[in-house]
Amino acid sequence: MTFRLRDATPADLAAITEIYRDSVLNGTASYEIAPPDQTEMAGRFQAIRDKGYPYITAEDDDGTLLGYAYASAFRTRPAYRWLVEDSIYLAPEARGKGVGKALLKELLIRCEALGFRQMAAVIGGASPASVAVHKSLGFEMTGTMKGTGFKHGKWLDTVFMQIALGDGTNTAPDPATYPGSLFSE
Repeated sequence: MTFRLRDATPADLAAITEIYRDSVLNGTASYEIAPPDQTEMAGRFQAIRDKGYPYITAEDDDGTLLGYAYASAFRTRPAYRWLVEDSIYLAPEARGKGVGKALLKELLIRCEALGFRQMAAVIGGASPASVAVHKSLGFEMTGTMKGTGFKHGKWLDTVFMQIALGDGTNTAPDPATYPGSLFSE
């Protein structure tokens, strides 16, 4: 499968909404039960972009969106501003074909370039495929929370993984630069 990565745009929101809809209805990556509509997804997209976080897509040669990924705040408290959480969602036909790994790899590059020091993966349903993709790019297991969600008639575990970006914790970050400027102390 050939595809290219690019920045997401508002024109992608219909496809993003449909990919997410499928994930909500049929998967465990999201613990949402009812899929949000395009207006809600547009608001979420804009909130992420307004903070300067990367939001990227993968599309095939025909321009069909195969998946998307973004980084966002792990938590909103100021001390967490050097840590981002990744989110990756794929169309059913793109799963298992390297699209998710390519999106995550690009997200890592962009987040490191922005100055983030850590990336966390919060993997709903403890998806073996998602765990494998993250592990293949250097993420380490940091823990599993048992029975954190109930979806599709069963209890689901949540896996946490983490990778250091740039200098990680070896040096102090510069609070005057992004992402230090995301919050004031």
